[in-house]
Amino acid sequence: MANTFTQLQIQFVFAVKHRKGVINKSWKDELYKYITGIIQNNSHKLLCINGVEDHIHIFVSMKPTQSISDLLKDIKSNSSKWINQKGFVNGKFEWQSGYGAFSYSQSHIKNVIKYIENQEQHHHKKSFKDEYLDFLDKFEIEYDEKYIFKDLL
Repeated sequence: MANTFTQLQIQFVFAVKHRKGVINKSWKDELYKYITGIIQNNSHKLLCINGVEDHIHIFVSMKPTQSISDLLKDIKSNSSKWINQKGFVNGKFEWQSGYGAFSYSQSHIKNVIKYIENQEQHHHKKSFKDEYLDFLDKFEIEYDEKYIFKDLL
């Protein structure tokens, strides 16, 4: 797209279905590399990726050639299929439906990367649910909690 100039930095946050802590340290780096490949194959630039056992943060500099929803659908469907093919979890792996997408200006990039890189330390103090609700509040996003977190029945 000649003469199209953009600056679109988006942090995506999404959880394992029912927020099960099944992303194991023994294979999470492989998962991150796989997701990085999906992002790059869609012509976007990965800025940072990290998470803990029950959720993941992905910070991307996006090209305007693809919608956020199409990119996330690609990441979630292909990575869950890959995890299941590899047999990394007992039973079927699934991501929870939905996601958070939060935009940042150029001046915030370093702080967002630092925040994502320190996920393990951060979650010694705060649960994923509290973190996610804080994001929604900080970005002034209206929500009904019953639609955000689906617990095991």
